[in-house]
This record gives sequence, structure tokens and C-alpha cells, in this order.
Amino acid sequence: MEAVFAITLGFLTASGVYLLLRARVFPVVMGLTLISYAVNLFLFGMGRLGTGVPAVLGAATKDYADPLPQALVLTAIVIGFAMTAFVLVLALRGMGELRTDHVDGEEPRP
Repeated sequence: MEAVFAITLGFLTASGVYLLLRARVFPVVMGLTLISYAVNLFLFGMGRLGTGVPAVLGAATKDYADPLPQALVLTAIVIGFAMTAFVLVLALRGMGELRTDHVDGEEPRP
């Protein structure tokens, strides 16, 4: 299972970096979103997830799920959604003013 987890993280990160290196606005936004998903998945996985264990520390058992990574991922999801909305509005404004969706405002010359 760890191999599938690592491959998924690597695929999300590689896809995000590839899209970030594109010169158009929408792929850059999608690349940032994929990288944020990869970071959230990484943080969630570092919490040593277990099945059948309580979410909080109890006196009866020594096995428990750490609630800190879960809280961090939940907060990161909310912040990531807000930042994606902000970047999309910023991209639409830039496209309206510059009349192009190229990230530096100029179309490449052939």
C-alpha cells in the first residue's frame, strides 16, 4: 500500500510541475491545484493512519489516530480552495486586460 501511496504522490507532483511549466494560465492554475493535493495527501499520510483506532487519545488503549494531520489537511483544503478562486479571478482579470492567456502577457513568436 505504501508503494501505491508513493506512486500517487509522485504522479501528482510530477503532473503539477509539468503543468506549472506550461506557458498558459489555466494549466498553471491546475498545476498549483495538483501540487496542493499532493501536499495534502502527504500530510494526511504522515499521520500514520490506522483502521479501527479511535480519533482521540483514550485511557483504555495506547493506539490512537493523531488528530493533528487531519486538522492540518482540513485547514489546507479550505485555504487551497480560497487561493484557487483568487488565482482564477486574477487570471481572468489578466486575460481581460492583456487579451492573451499567456503567463507573461506576450504570445511567443514563431
